[in-house]
Amino acid sequence: MTDPAQTEVEQPEPGGSRAADRSGREAARRGLTTAEVAERVARGDVNDVPVRSSRSTADIIRGNVFTRFNAIIGVLFVIILIVGPLQDGLFGFVIIANTGIGILQELRAKKTLDSLALIGEARPTVRRDGTAVELPTSEVVLDDVIELGPGGKVIVDGEVLESDGLEVDESLLTGEADPVVKKPGDAVMSGSFVVAGGGAFAATKVGRAAYAAQLAEEASRFTLVHSELRTGISRILKYVTWMMVPTALGLILSHLLTLGLPADAAVRRMVAGIVPMIPEGLVLLTSVAFAIGVVRLGRRQCLVQELPAIEGLARVDVVCLDKTGTLTEGGMDVGEVRPLDGQDPDRVRQVLGAFGASDPRPNASLQAVVDACPAPDSWRCTDTLPFSSARKYSGAAFEEPGGERSSWLLGAPDVLLPDGDPLLPEIDRRNAQGLRVLLLARAARPLDHPDVAREGRPTALVVLEQRLRPDAPETLRYFAEQGVQAKVISGDNAVSVGAVAGKLGLPGADAPVDARQLPHDDPEAMAKALEEGAVFGRVTPQQKREMVGALQARGHHVAMTGDGVNDVLALKDADIGVAMGAGSEATRAVAQIVLLNNSFATLPSVVAEGRRVIGNITRVATLFLTKTVYSVLLAILVACCQIPYPYLPRHLTLLSTLTIGVPAFFLALAPNKERARPHFVRRVMRYAVPSGLITGLAAFATYLLARVHYTGPDALAAQTSAATLTLFLTALYVLAIIARPYTWWRIGLVLLMGLGFLIVLVTPWLQHFFELRLVGTTMPWAAVAIAAVAALLLETAWRWVGRRFPA
Repeated sequence: MTDPAQTEVEQPEPGGSRAADRSGREAARRGLTTAEVAERVARGDVNDVPVRSSRSTADIIRGNVFTRFNAIIGVLFVIILIVGPLQDGLFGFVIIANTGIGILQELRAKKTLDSLALIGEARPTVRRDGTAVELPTSEVVLDDVIELGPGGKVIVDGEVLESDGLEVDESLLTGEADPVVKKPGDAVMSGSFVVAGGGAFAATKVGRAAYAAQLAEEASRFTLVHSELRTGISRILKYVTWMMVPTALGLILSHLLTLGLPADAAVRRMVAGIVPMIPEGLVLLTSVAFAIGVVRLGRRQCLVQELPAIEGLARVDVVCLDKTGTLTEGGMDVGEVRPLDGQDPDRVRQVLGAFGASDPRPNASLQAVVDACPAPDSWRCTDTLPFSSARKYSGAAFEEPGGERSSWLLGAPDVLLPDGDPLLPEIDRRNAQGLRVLLLARAARPLDHPDVAREGRPTALVVLEQRLRPDAPETLRYFAEQGVQAKVISGDNAVSVGAVAGKLGLPGADAPVDARQLPHDDPEAMAKALEEGAVFGRVTPQQKREMVGALQARGHHVAMTGDGVNDVLALKDADIGVAMGAGSEATRAVAQIVLLNNSFATLPSVVAEGRRVIGNITRVATLFLTKTVYSVLLAILVACCQIPYPYLPRHLTLLSTLTIGVPAFFLALAPNKERARPHFVRRVMRYAVPSGLITGLAAFATYLLARVHYTGPDALAAQTSAATLTLFLTALYVLAIIARPYTWWRIGLVLLMGLGFLIVLVTPWLQHFFELRLVGTTMPWAAVAIAAVAALLLETAWRWVGRRFPA
């Protein structure tokens, strides 16, 4: 397109309008002065929208301290401090320690995220004092003149001042798929992005007044909310609360009103019944596991912009890859320039050199041409047609040194040539070698003609060699081994894309599909073709979006990787969007994960981290909820039988620490490669309920037997000790099942927990502290025998559940 300054027609109007126009253009070229910027900063006209970042320190502390269960446990802790003794309040100190660990880990994650977000932050080009400078988005002020180029994100609302074929995609804001051509005077909205051309605009609304900021300020902040794992845990906690309230009331009434125990003893037994119902460490461990995941990924230069993205990528079973910048490196090299029909090679290189010089922001293909063909002297560019992924070509018009005028197109041969052209078979042969081929054609129509690509005269073929990423084959192999389908979706020629994918060892690369042949009016048929194929070429940005939607409609969890503006729509719609750090501002803005090191090989680390978090939290959730189930069962049984609760708070604190708290922390951070599956609550409860019932019944059976065996004034302490032994051994066996498959450290962990309990039993001062002393030999061995029967029942139940209710 021509420069606005050349195309505007000056009309004589009152008041010196022409001088005002010239003044306005000069101001646009110069931008704001330092004094004008300072004036706007003083007024508060600054783009102060919070960056997409981690939660604040206050939010982290508040989120870890002020929870429903911390409030319940806090009240019970205060009650125990009043009635004593202190060892029955150990559970309170455990909660304080857990909360502290959670806060510290999240603060570590915050520090990592904030530093990475600073590296990955978009820095728009702003004109200040006549110079174009890159600034953080937070330093943009009202009336700043901001330059735009392909892939650039419109960061604030504004009015276009300059347009060089500027086309803006507003689909993320309006839902309208077609790009909008912007001319001087048109409005642009924050949140849109440039798909073709360039220009500049003046900021008219900044900060929270901007359109996209109003929509997205909260949605774009770091959050734990939109996560199946967190949602599932919240549901579980809701059910636990419902069960806990009536059970606790029953315990209180039976101990205070019916059994006639002293008030302090009744209160301690009642608290002992309530505290273990609360899976207090489950939320903490989930937060810690995610936070440690963020830190681990941060060390690999991977920015997680939304925490559930770690979980989401673990659930992915299809990953859609853009070829350029993902499987290949961004740069290319011109391998050959082949003139057609006897064209002069020197003139062809002059045209290519002038073509490259006509675009101030060349893409990777044109940059290779720029590097190979220097710009000729005295060629004046009179018009341009910016490249767009939808068109697949760009154009430029020149006035040559002799005064001759010419228009040229450079782009995809299969778009610029008619079907059946004799050049196409040769081009296909080169594509089959993994080369990218561009056609230079002389246009027969003006560049602004709607059919400019028709009837052009082929002038030369430009053959580009693509640089394959050395780490791509290993990454593709990893996905294949993990059961994740990899599909290459590219705007390039399908045969060329297939050849590149074949060199990298992608299964199915030998049957590439031209996306123009897909049945777009039949979503079901298109989804079937997508499931069967692995490589798709000549895909438009809108088609990428449709492909992602079609795969999702078939029940797939889809991840999309990309770096260019043509990937934005698909990245936004995919379950997980992964952008390259060197990609366009727009792709980085919509992606949940940004690979700041631009390495596709980082993706397996993200997948592995997600699988570790999800798989391990599922494991430890079963441990925590087993305790909840047996605690509720024991409370109901003792209330119905009108007998004292068999345990004191110190006993259950000891058991929880050895069979759940300590081992769960290690299990939550262990490697786990199993692909995450849906229905978290159902998968956890199918094992937790039978395990809790068997454990609770075994402990209660020992307690009833001990009540018959031991009599006298100190019988309750002996009965409690016997019941504690059965409960510990049975809960330890549940831990042993959950620790499978065994490794040396998992076996060691289970044995170490058993050793810890043994030390308590044989150390006199610990016996006294925990009020645990086994009396005689008959009842302790009976407790062991009951635990052995319970272990056999647990093994049978777990195997039956695995067959009857597969995950």
